[in-house]
Amino acid sequence: MIALLLLLATPAHAADWPMWGQGTSRNMVSTEKKAPKGFDPGAFQPGTETVDLSTTDGVKWVAKLGSQAYGNVTVAGGKVFVGTNNALERRPDLSGDYSVVLAFDEASGDFLWQLTVPKLGSGKVNDWEFLGVCSSPQVVGDVAYVVTNRGEVVALDVDGLKDGNDGFTDEAEYMVAPGMPEPTLDPAIDADILWVYDMPNELGVFPHNVTSSSVLVVGDKLFVTTSNGTDWSHLDLPSPFSPALIVLDRNTGALVAEEDSAISEHTMHSNWSTPMLVPATKDVPQEVIFGGGDGFLHAFDVDPVDDDGLSVLHERWRVDGNKPEYRAKDGVPVKYATPPGPSEFIATPVYAEGLIYAAIGQDPEHGVGVGQLTAVKPDGTVVWRFDGIGRSISTPAVYKGVVYTADYGGHLYAVDAKTGALLWDHDCGAHIWGSPYVAGKYVYVGDEDGILHVLKTGKKYAVVDQIALTAPIYGTPVLANGVLYVQTQTHLYAVDGK
Repeated sequence: MIALLLLLATPAHAADWPMWGQGTSRNMVSTEKKAPKGFDPGAFQPGTETVDLSTTDGVKWVAKLGSQAYGNVTVAGGKVFVGTNNALERRPDLSGDYSVVLAFDEASGDFLWQLTVPKLGSGKVNDWEFLGVCSSPQVVGDVAYVVTNRGEVVALDVDGLKDGNDGFTDEAEYMVAPGMPEPTLDPAIDADILWVYDMPNELGVFPHNVTSSSVLVVGDKLFVTTSNGTDWSHLDLPSPFSPALIVLDRNTGALVAEEDSAISEHTMHSNWSTPMLVPATKDVPQEVIFGGGDGFLHAFDVDPVDDDGLSVLHERWRVDGNKPEYRAKDGVPVKYATPPGPSEFIATPVYAEGLIYAAIGQDPEHGVGVGQLTAVKPDGTVVWRFDGIGRSISTPAVYKGVVYTADYGGHLYAVDAKTGALLWDHDCGAHIWGSPYVAGKYVYVGDEDGILHVLKTGKKYAVVDQIALTAPIYGTPVLANGVLYVQTQTHLYAVDGK
């Protein structure tokens, strides 16, 4: 009886959003049925960047982030996690350009702790200034896994240092560049690191501009993108034989395996896409899908194999995300980063309704250009391709036979999930960095002008609302436990619609 009462008294988090995409299939669709169709973000208190909640409508709380926030929100166990930079300087003794992961209380928005990460000394070629942490933490139990700006994979205690310092105990040394004075650890502010795996030092990878992507947890394995890429010239590959995708032991951080499919050798820019898992079917065992910097979708077995003493991932198949004419015209290669040229995968592939959906794209600094959305069976058979889309860094959302996908040029498309036929096209009027997100009856997408576009899901085009916020929206809205989280570059809005 006592055990039953304790179980009933424990808050359930069945509708958490504990990872990028909520589940390993990465489909940007909420499992909840109700979602707010709109809200009023309110106004700042005079002379500040603090939102006056009395001027809002439907907003539960607002948290100040840094000046740039690319690490999309995850929600688990009563906490909200987000990656940003150090512009707010919650630690006055560590001022300037650091990257951080912030943890907030889900109910109140109160700050709980932060992971503070120094910049790489090599500069913007590997670690662009002020970008912050661009990874979405993945929470499993009481551990959060995140990829830092330094090319590290880090395991964190979700409670920070408040319950003691576990595992890795050199957090003070970790938070500063070599030779700098170490701060005194503060349980009211600082993260508790359990282990760190340093990909540049251990594997020789060369992150291009930033280390980005989120981890994929499969049992006790962590599948991690390395962000290995080109140098400042965009022509040379400093580490062509380093892996683009690796596997770590999620309990210890030890290296388990790596891909050996020559992805890095053929990388056009960088490897930034997040891996995804396709569950086992009657015809195909479960497999990890990775969108490579070479412009191919790669399918790998989950369990590594031995290859002359090296533990590697067996590649099952690969599919080119580019049309042949993107790569070569009249037998002459088309130059990369030109509008008609080939692209890599930055967006995350998703698995839904029996198919894998993935769109190619490039670094937004390269501008707009030709793109393609491809639908593939789990055995590698291409079902259809939609080339009406431009370059995209947005992960699709697939819901009731419709694929909602966006391109950097600013268009949200609804595409028939079975045929690839265009159903409708919404012009946002500004660049789109984040991903479309389906919750309840609505599909949401934010744009660079700070407008959150809300449309009805379905095969008929219907705009519900266009909400103007005070900063660009580069993140993806997510719904967790009845609250919609809308992340601008500077603020996080928790919207309950009440």
